[in-house]
Amino acid sequence: MTKIRLLLVVLALLLPAATPSLSAVAIIADHTTVAKFNQIPISYFNQIRADYHFFYGHTSHGSQIMTGLGMLAAENATQYALPSVYEPQDGMDLRYNGDTSWVPETRAYLDAHPECNFVMWSWCGGVSDNTEEGINTYLDAMNQLELAYPNVKFLHMTGHLDGSGVDGNLYLRNNQIRAWCAAHGKILFDFADIESYSPDNTYYPDGSDACEWCYTWCAGNSCPACGDCAHSHCFNCYQKGKAWWWMLARVAGWNPEPATCGDANSDGGVNISDAVYLIAYIFSGGPAPSPLGYGNVNCDSGINISDAVYLIGYIFSGGSAPCAGC
Repeated sequence: MTKIRLLLVVLALLLPAATPSLSAVAIIADHTTVAKFNQIPISYFNQIRADYHFFYGHTSHGSQIMTGLGMLAAENATQYALPSVYEPQDGMDLRYNGDTSWVPETRAYLDAHPECNFVMWSWCGGVSDNTEEGINTYLDAMNQLELAYPNVKFLHMTGHLDGSGVDGNLYLRNNQIRAWCAAHGKILFDFADIESYSPDNTYYPDGSDACEWCYTWCAGNSCPACGDCAHSHCFNCYQKGKAWWWMLARVAGWNPEPATCGDANSDGGVNISDAVYLIAYIFSGGPAPSPLGYGNVNCDSGINISDAVYLIGYIFSGGSAPCAGC
């Protein structure tokens, strides 16, 4: 409950800035999106390959996404073939506390390649020992790039698990990134959240990027192999590849599901952006339309702060599902 209250404080601090931008719905690729990979219509894979040209700055941890995409392409070379992705070979990622040396490289590439319309940067270990100010520097730098290049989409990421659990600095800083993206309608690839859950939705908050649960899971279930998944298990890379395609299909306009209980902003999924939406509705007199049909997650007489607490408990602590027992 302490962690839930802390996240509520973070969301409350972000709320004044968040309210004007709630019309832009965040797209968050987390563990819940992996199972929805098979729902993606074939037309969206083709559309992504035709329309998007990617710049992806990363080091070894970030390569896990590319490994996962390669594993999927190996399963179906036609349907899951990779789009155009440029990966600079200078060994640069999002670095450490307040380092923005990745920004001029981004600008230089975009200026020289007007066809590029999607930028991704991943972390290595740069979130684990970061500070609130350092993460704010990263978020502000991304925002400035978005303003400077309005025709380019910029992907945010959380940092990989480091074994420090819910009491560690990584957990706080990742929640800071999540809250910002949810509040400002950004695109987020939740690297850490995907590593935190097995396919049966068992939560492993104390794990590391090695994906310890992957070994147990794959001992009793069929899992694809790969040449190497940097620092981790091949199944971890595979899960991230699926979540990446889901994220891009959503960016391309796919809305797979009708709103369900907990999906307060009716974007087809239940995640932190729904908690932000509820808090804005409760404390800021909006937004419209009312989330009444989907926001009363604890089954009481109306929508209030207890619903936001309930929803955050479900998202981050494995609590009861929204409307369970209603």
